Amino acid sequence: MNIENLLQVGGASMTKTLEHLKADLVKIRAGKANPAILDGVKVDYYGTPTDISKVANISITDSKTLSIQPWEKSMLAPIEQSIFQANLGITPMNDGENVRISIPPLTEDRRKLLVKQAKAAGEEAKVSIRNERQKLMNFIKKEVKDGFPEDQGKTLENSVQSKVNEISGKIDNIVKAKENEVMTV
Repeated sequence: MNIENLLQVGGASMTKTLEHLKADLVKIRAGKANPAILDGVKVDYYGTPTDISKVANISITDSKTLSIQPWEKSMLAPIEQSIFQANLGITPMNDGENVRISIPPLTEDRRKLLVKQAKAAGEEAKVSIRNERQKLMNFIKKEVKDGFPEDQGKTLENSVQSKVNEISGKIDNIVKAKENEVMTV
């Protein structure tokens, strides 16, 4: 693999890390109804673990309530069970037609815990970015040692570092926005 391809792959990897962080933070509920909190919850659909969104329509009734309307009435109980088993801190209610989820208001302690989770996810993303930077820097240094021009190597190292700084800044902004969202009552 040549050096330009590696830099493109490294940049793409950093961008994927950023997207992964965004997806993780969406799952942290901020006291508002958001269908994304059910992402990753699997329901047993005729023996196959399937996302809830594939077997039901998930909608927001009001700012504190989610409504899950299965396409088959026989799926009401399995959906309810899956939500219980996912241990999301929410209790589904089956009314015979829909499964309703009321999002309880967050306590101050719970808000602080969620902010800690968001910051931990942000730090994990930064560690991933730094690992990618280290891999790229080592590759550039190896290439310089093997005959790649040193001045171009330094330019590439500066390019990698500026990309890392850019992504790290975005991570900080995303985590700060999530912190503000969670702490807003």
